[in-house]
Amino acid sequence: MSLKNHITTNLIIKTQLDEKIIPQWEHFIASHPDGSVLQSWFSYRLFEMTENFNPVFISCQNSENHLIGILLGVLIKEKSFLKKHFSSRVVVYGGPLINEDYPDKPQIFQALIKNLIELVKRKSIFIQFRASYDLSVYSEIFENYRFKWVPRLNLLIDTSDKLNYYSGLSASKRRQIRKSLSNGAKIIEPSNINEVKSFYKILYTLYKEKVRKPLPDWSFFESFYHLIQTQNNGKFFLIEYQNKIIGGIMSPYMPEKSVFEWYVCGLDNEFRDKGVFPSVLATWAAIDHAGKSGCRIFDFMGVGKPDEPYGVRDFKMKFGGRQVNYGRYIRINNQFLYAFAELGYNFLTWIKKV
Repeated sequence: MSLKNHITTNLIIKTQLDEKIIPQWEHFIASHPDGSVLQSWFSYRLFEMTENFNPVFISCQNSENHLIGILLGVLIKEKSFLKKHFSSRVVVYGGPLINEDYPDKPQIFQALIKNLIELVKRKSIFIQFRASYDLSVYSEIFENYRFKWVPRLNLLIDTSDKLNYYSGLSASKRRQIRKSLSNGAKIIEPSNINEVKSFYKILYTLYKEKVRKPLPDWSFFESFYHLIQTQNNGKFFLIEYQNKIIGGIMSPYMPEKSVFEWYVCGLDNEFRDKGVFPSVLATWAAIDHAGKSGCRIFDFMGVGKPDEPYGVRDFKMKFGGRQVNYGRYIRINNQFLYAFAELGYNFLTWIKKV
């Protein structure tokens, strides 16, 4: 694999993956206080294996070839020919990581941002950082590169103490968990890909009929299932009732760090009268796994805008936790296409409401 290198004041920036760096990369993330599975080799492979996804990786080394900064993003396009041109975007989940001991962290951050823009500005309509920790110390650098901060809430549950996270559940959620289990619902891990496919079908219907937002291709979920068979970086927890999959959750994680709620769904309306609440049980399964496996945080990965009502946030808040507003940083690379895509999305949202 060819490498494109750029040296800035004794820093070596590589904008393509050198596979020799992978062991150092994994150690770097595991030891970094803000490191997570979202910035890992596992996620790179997942993006690489997913149709219409292309990973974007930038590394920074010092003159001694020690890794001191990384940034992992993914270039996403929708399937159809028309949508490809109006949906191309780069998402950086979690955020870049920089060695805590390095004396000039802003220098590294700026180098990572600059090279990211140069790599993708002609391939994507916009770049979005979905921060899982506070990046405000770099606000000036973001502004210099035409990024705009927009508020977005997230919900984090401290899972370092089971008594603590269990007591954070609302009375209604505890009751729904107990009722679901006592009425015959089971929390299982898939034993074959067909069970994951059943979960995906429920999720696909939910996104098509209610959420109205892009959902990754089936290959994303299929690849995740195959990767976690050999790597301890994720779980599917499915809800089985009367030998049928009725919900579940997809949760990537890194041992002793964070567990994320990437996708969750359940046929709650269909099974409510039977006293079974699959999306509640699936969410609890992932939270409880975080606690039992020694992970410190369960991350809901977004609960909407702070100034707008959001039913999903109301649902998730009943699991406890604390709200944070790390927001998102967005850079528009093509103003015309961005405005056109936003107009289309707003139209679909309006159609949903009328």
